[in-house]
Amino acid sequence: MEDKVLRKLFLGFIHIHVLHHAKQSPIYGTWMLEELREHGYSIGPGTLYPILHGMESDGLLLREERKVEGHIRKYYSITEKGSYVLKDAQEKAYELFKEIKD
Repeated sequence: MEDKVLRKLFLGFIHIHVLHHAKQSPIYGTWMLEELREHGYSIGPGTLYPILHGMESDGLLLREERKVEGHIRKYYSITEKGSYVLKDAQEKAYELFKEIKD
């Protein structure tokens, strides 16, 4: 039970991470997996790629395919809607952090 609750919370954090990094510069899945692992998230492609596709479907990310070393790599950039959602999430996360930090 506890693991399910934590997983739901962490999935929300992952969405925020994705939006944050996609705002800085276009991201791709393998890079994002490595970045998330550096922050202590233990997820695989089977979790991340559906998140990316869902965020694209929701209009938060825009996908662009680029040929890299003979392979097609999908890069994701934040959309205007994604930027709005990120800003709102940052404000709410900051308020929550201030409340629970002590």
